[in-house]
This record gives sequence, C-alpha cells and structure tokens, in this order.
Amino acid sequence: MEILGASLRICVDDLDTAIPFYERLSGGRALRFERGGVQVAAVGSFLLMSGPEAELEVLRKVAATIAVKDVEEARRLLDGLGARIIAGPVPTPVGHNLIAMHPDGSVFEYVDQHQD
Repeated sequence: MEILGASLRICVDDLDTAIPFYERLSGGRALRFERGGVQVAAVGSFLLMSGPEAELEVLRKVAATIAVKDVEEARRLLDGLGARIIAGPVPTPVGHNLIAMHPDGSVFEYVDQHQD
C-alpha cells in the first residue's frame, strides 16, 4: 500500500471564520463539501469540520485522514495486519474511504481519489 499523504482533522465552531486562516497558512484554497450533516473544508493538509456536536464527537476519535492510492488495497493490508475495519469502504464525492482501528486502538480514515 502506498501512502500518499495525511491530513490533520480539526473540528471548528465556525467554518467560515476558520477557512481564511488556514488558506493563508497553507497557501491554498478551500475545497468545501458536506458529509453526513457535517460541513467540511479541505485546505492544504488540513481537514476542517463543523456541524452537530453528536457528529463531531465521532469524528474527533479519528486521528488523521491518510491518502492512499487504492482504498481496497489498504483494506486488504489492514485486514492482514490485524486492524478492524469500522466502516467502509464506501464511495465519496472523489473516490472511496474506510475507517479502521489499528491493533493499538488508534483510529484512522483512509481515502483514495479514484473516479467511478
């Protein structure tokens, strides 16, 4: 499995207020979308999230988002290494994702950017 990068997940109270700071910090523009009632902005290596507290409580348990070449390949490797797949793989607006708990208890989201 090839890891292409990682995004830091940050829950914010007000996405519109947070975005300009992270755009200037990273030198990039925010890509905004909604997922399960949560507003999300991807800005450089940051993934900003804002929404209902019940949803954010779950999202805070995920340490980081890891970009991979192929989520299905990641699933097979994670299974073989003893990780527990919590959710997915499922389609996303730009590819697929899954959430896995590693044997040490840490939780990560794995994403790819394949178009169907």
